[in-house]
Order: sequence, then C-alpha cells, then structure tokens
Amino acid sequence: MESCRKTAIYPGFFDPITNGHLSIVSRGLDLFDRLIIAILNNPKKEPLFSIDERMGMIQEALKGNPNIEVDTFDGLLVDYVLHKKSNIILRGLRALSDFEYEFQMALMNRKLNRDVQSVFLMTDYKWFYISSTIIKEAASFGGDVSGLVPKFVNNKLKEKFSNRKKA
Repeated sequence: MESCRKTAIYPGFFDPITNGHLSIVSRGLDLFDRLIIAILNNPKKEPLFSIDERMGMIQEALKGNPNIEVDTFDGLLVDYVLHKKSNIILRGLRALSDFEYEFQMALMNRKLNRDVQSVFLMTDYKWFYISSTIIKEAASFGGDVSGLVPKFVNNKLKEKFSNRKKA
C-alpha cells in the first residue's frame, strides 16, 4: 500500500515569528509530513516587517528543514489550501479569545469548502501569554523580548525600533 503524505498549511501574519509559532511548527511536524507556512498578505494590516522580511526570518528560523516551505498568499485561505494540494489548516490556540475567533474562522472555512479541515494545537504553556503584537509593543519601548523570539528576530526588532526612533 502506498503511503499518503499529508501536508498542512500553517497560515498567519507572523509579524514577527515567535517561539510560540516555532513550537506549533515543531509539533505540527510530529503530525504531518510537510508544513507550508503561509504568510497572509493582508492590505488592511500595517505590518512592522515587510513580507520579504517576514519570509526571511521564518526561513532563517527553520533553515535546513526539507519538510517546510515558506510562502505567501492573499485571498481566501481555503482556495490557497486547495491550490497547494492540501486539505488541512493548522492553527495554534492560546487563550479562550483565540478559540472563539479560530472557531468562527474554521466554521467559515468549512462552509466555503467542506473538504478542508482545521486542526488546532494548544500552544506550550510557556508561550501561552505571548503574541507578535505584545512582543512588538514591548520591544518598541525597549523591553527585553529575548527568549520569546529567536535571537536574530530580537536583533531585527531592536534594529527596526532603533531606526524608527532616529526618524
């Protein structure tokens, strides 16, 4: 019997990628053969980092792993999932507020395409309280976010906020 390789799509804004995201990626690879980290290009949001910067940081964080692809998308996630020949959306959950939002999104995606399944992983307890937004806010005021993001991401945050203060 031929084995079936399963690919999951892990979508997000990843502005920037955090250790919580990396934990979901690592655990996702325990469940799926391949992960596509899909960065949402959302014109309604104003990211700190460009799409290219976010792609570069994710690629750096996960370099050397042949089971990971980093890509971007816009439009409907279910269309992107099918375009990538998958039927699985991987999402991480932190708090009850995440669950409510993710539950709504999963139901809408299911309405749009019943063949696409959402799989949720609870974040590790040590990353339960962090988000990219909170990390950016702390870093913007000079807070130490080391240990919450990869070292090179921390350096990029310092550089980005240092340049903003000079401007």
